[in-house]
Amino acid sequence: MNACAETMKNSLFYPIAVVLGITMAGIQLTPSPPEGERLAKMYCGTCHVYPEPALLPKALWQKVVLPQMGYQLGIYHSDSVRATLFEQGLGGKYVRERGVFPEHPMLDLKAWRKITDFYLSNAPDALTLPSPEPITVGLRRFRTRLPALRLSPPSTTLVRFRPDGGLWLGDANTKRLYWIDEKLNVEKAANLAEGIVGIQRDSGGLFLTIMGSFSPTDAPVGTVVYLPNGSPRAQWLLEDLQRPVHSVWADLNNDGLTDGVVCEYAKWTGGLTYWQQRSDGSFAKTVLRYRPGAIRSYLRDLNGDGHLDILALFGQGDEGIFRYLNDGKGNFREEPVLRFPPSWGSSSFRLVDVNGDGLEDIVYTCGDNADYKPILKPYHGIRIYTNNGEGSYTETLFHPLHGAYDAAVVDFDNDGDMDIAAVAFFPDFQRTPQAGFVLLENQGNFQFDASTFPEVDQGRWMVLDVADWDGDGDVDIALGALTFEVVPDNGEVQRWVRAGVPFVVLENTLY
Repeated sequence: MNACAETMKNSLFYPIAVVLGITMAGIQLTPSPPEGERLAKMYCGTCHVYPEPALLPKALWQKVVLPQMGYQLGIYHSDSVRATLFEQGLGGKYVRERGVFPEHPMLDLKAWRKITDFYLSNAPDALTLPSPEPITVGLRRFRTRLPALRLSPPSTTLVRFRPDGGLWLGDANTKRLYWIDEKLNVEKAANLAEGIVGIQRDSGGLFLTIMGSFSPTDAPVGTVVYLPNGSPRAQWLLEDLQRPVHSVWADLNNDGLTDGVVCEYAKWTGGLTYWQQRSDGSFAKTVLRYRPGAIRSYLRDLNGDGHLDILALFGQGDEGIFRYLNDGKGNFREEPVLRFPPSWGSSSFRLVDVNGDGLEDIVYTCGDNADYKPILKPYHGIRIYTNNGEGSYTETLFHPLHGAYDAAVVDFDNDGDMDIAAVAFFPDFQRTPQAGFVLLENQGNFQFDASTFPEVDQGRWMVLDVADWDGDGDVDIALGALTFEVVPDNGEVQRWVRAGVPFVVLENTLY
């Protein structure tokens, strides 16, 4: 039985008991909500934050979201539908074992009709969108540097500045990791597997996180490998991972050995997993959270006890940021930090001291729009959650950006306040396609002037890194491009494929 099913089973009669208790006492504290709303909150708010009808347009609820919600409650419009929901092989086996799509209905069909009627009666015909932000084409103080390397189609899943002045580039199509030098020429390349998405360096080499499949799957095709310095041959550390998209490595149980935390995004299953290294070099797996959509994690001492804890973002269904407090022996206790509605499409977060108080704040983006035909959502964008101390955070900034995928908060112009560089993988291609990358220059009190570089239309930018890569004292930007269909087709995809630009460096000319 899946986690949602178990929770709902245990809580099924609680609302009835409450209503009976109030009725028997002859007390009516507050007006009862409509039956459909009550049932929606009961069933649809158990597995994740309750999704308000206003979050999506009526047609999307009707054609896509409500049927999908029904599948996860064991409600199918025909007997043959359920079989089509499972992929072949181990991926489908895992989904069956986790009970993602129950064989039998988990609620009365009359109750389900009340839920669907509630959503369709209260959802808007269309979402109200903000006016497009003016974006100046042309960056002050930045010089665009395009590489000679061309990859068609561009399939960049990783771009990262190297400490020695070059950068690393991971390409899903060629299945290679490229070493790029300061002149943006290829030094060398390693043949690995599809979807190199994460890299962490230690004194001996590189930890590489590899999805195994860029396309959504629950199949255990992902890996983490270690590439020693000066060696062309990778050492396999972890295999049979469910589409891992990030990993971090450190000694988490104080035994002198390096352990790992892996975000196994998967599709319907997956989880956040802790891998404790044994003395023989093998790893013991502990699942910290059995939910899909783990995106990124950081290791920090969050409660001041001297032990490294975990802060992790989930972006599939039960979206939110969760912390895992470590007792120093590799035992973790989960606590929710921030929760987000399932329609937000969480895409990234970073830890940055934005206000200079010595505490790391959360810079968060939501903009993933690939679960169904992309629609523009007014709540997509960049948010800053200020650290209040004692483990709590308050939203202090929301900057709308359709399809936001990542954002770095840095003082790029060295004027004493923080600016933002952001990529949007699902921008408004009809009105503001240039918003695929924006530099938000802070004019004071987080009032921004937005600009982009003239060559922004040469790629669909998905990944971002910032660092002083040339050692001149200012912060530079690297962007990686991945070709993906645009709906409706506007001819961009063919142009991106022909251009074959895998990455670009925006070199800061402040110094």
